[in-house]
Amino acid sequence: MTSEAPPFWWERPDWRVFALSPASAVYGLVAGRRMRRAPREKVEAPVLCVGNLTVGGSGKTPVAIALAKQARHMQLTPGFLSRGHGGSFAKPHVVDAHHDAAKHVGDEPLLLAEHAPVAVTANRAAGAKLLIEEHGCDFLIMDDGFQSARIHIDYALVVVDARFGIGNGRVIPGGPLRARVVDQLVFTSGLLKMGEGAAADGVVRQAARAGRPIFLAHVEPANSSRFAGGRFLAFAGIGHPEKFFDTVRGAGGEVALSRAFPDHYFYAQDELADLLALARQEGLRLVTTAKDAARLRHGETPAGFLAQLDVLDIEAVFELDHVPERIIDETLDAWRLRKMRG
Repeated sequence: MTSEAPPFWWERPDWRVFALSPASAVYGLVAGRRMRRAPREKVEAPVLCVGNLTVGGSGKTPVAIALAKQARHMQLTPGFLSRGHGGSFAKPHVVDAHHDAAKHVGDEPLLLAEHAPVAVTANRAAGAKLLIEEHGCDFLIMDDGFQSARIHIDYALVVVDARFGIGNGRVIPGGPLRARVVDQLVFTSGLLKMGEGAAADGVVRQAARAGRPIFLAHVEPANSSRFAGGRFLAFAGIGHPEKFFDTVRGAGGEVALSRAFPDHYFYAQDELADLLALARQEGLRLVTTAKDAARLRHGETPAGFLAQLDVLDIEAVFELDHVPERIIDETLDAWRLRKMRG
């Protein structure tokens, strides 16, 4: 059972990092060259990318949802572009939140589909065309894909987790960076520091020196009253499960037991049975994340397990209320300028 982000990526560099330095150097050069040189197809709608610098969870999905809500408030019709973790469709596919399985479209697209149409495809230009022509979308939010360099991005909002930052600061495979920070900042329109902590301060300063605006946000439980005073067995298969456990505590719940699983994890029947049995034995309530719940609800999870499961929903809250509107306005301005230039 391994995560896509090995624990040593988030620790002080050790012998493993130095042993992998040659591979990291090659990966970084290739990734940087791809970002600089790859043709970026232009589509007939503004494209706002919500990305990150690293592998692993940084809070992109709640940010993308918050921006979609703001777009609707501004009388736009947003749509999401997603590659879909583990998605299996050969052609662009618009997610059906009632019938699609998580194994086919991914967990994050199922969450996004509750707020706007979601096209799942590695070919984001084709997905954009589908959303524009068949679903009337006039504002596209790309969840991840910042480094893919396959589509023209009008505004790139890069999300950095304040608690974990960029880990050991090394490029894959020696660390979590998808390319060197300097290469990624060239294509960054704004940097969003999520949560509390000092781990991201170095890259925040680097972005500020590069003239990029810095925004602040955090996540809050959307249904915290249900958890105050409760005792829980909390489990999560996300990038940084400990953040979720802290959120349960922040909502007033006691995490008596916790179980961490790899990101995007699909639970086996016997694992769910063990979780339920342990919770009953210890007199605890089961609680998990909205992403985990999406995989469980859109899979083959026994109804009895789902009936005993609490889900802690979160939402992104910007420190300054006007920031989402500013980001969308600047995306629209960049798109209009792009259209004028042809």
